[in-house]
Amino acid sequence: MKTQSRSFFAAILIFTCLVWATAPRAAAASEITDKLKGTIDQVIDVVKNEELKTKKEVRRARLKEIIGERFNYRQMVMRSLAKAWDDISDKEREEFIELYKKLLENSYAGKIENFSDEVINYTGEEVKGNYAMVKTEIVRKDGIVNVDYKLIKDNGEWMVYDFVIEGVSMVRNYRSQFTQIIRKDSYQVLVQKLTSKIHQLELNNGQDASENL
Repeated sequence: MKTQSRSFFAAILIFTCLVWATAPRAAAASEITDKLKGTIDQVIDVVKNEELKTKKEVRRARLKEIIGERFNYRQMVMRSLAKAWDDISDKEREEFIELYKKLLENSYAGKIENFSDEVINYTGEEVKGNYAMVKTEIVRKDGIVNVDYKLIKDNGEWMVYDFVIEGVSMVRNYRSQFTQIIRKDSYQVLVQKLTSKIHQLELNNGQDASENL
């Protein structure tokens, strides 16, 4: 994976949302693209809001709310925990979903303001039943970063459940880490490590170059 793309996956998604505004629009957007653009437009409105620039906590809370409406965290967690999902209680599932949500939210919180004038190109879209993938590339001064978004149609809404950067899936990345920790230690240790990581991100304002727990 290229060095310039080694940041938190959720941060890349938000970064992409910000630069999307400068990219050429497709002549006839699909329903999926329309849904994504709707979310992206809201993100851009918040980022460009001059009043909110002096109210960081309010702005970040609003951004988290907007992105949360387009993320299917349950699907992300089910795929990331894999077999371990079946071994935990309903209460533990809900608690882990909240931790996972906080991890993704805090991983991009400190990076939103750092975007520049990169351009995103749309290179393809694939739809198979209730699943879809939108392929894009971010054109930067130092190269191109390929980002693919995986979506699932849930209750009539197209929701993001994974994104792939330079061929590396966020879900697979976390699944590998989660599985290793559970096998070596336990599910409880995984929860502790995840909680510690979130606390670290909150203390550092979301700035953390490592993708590992």
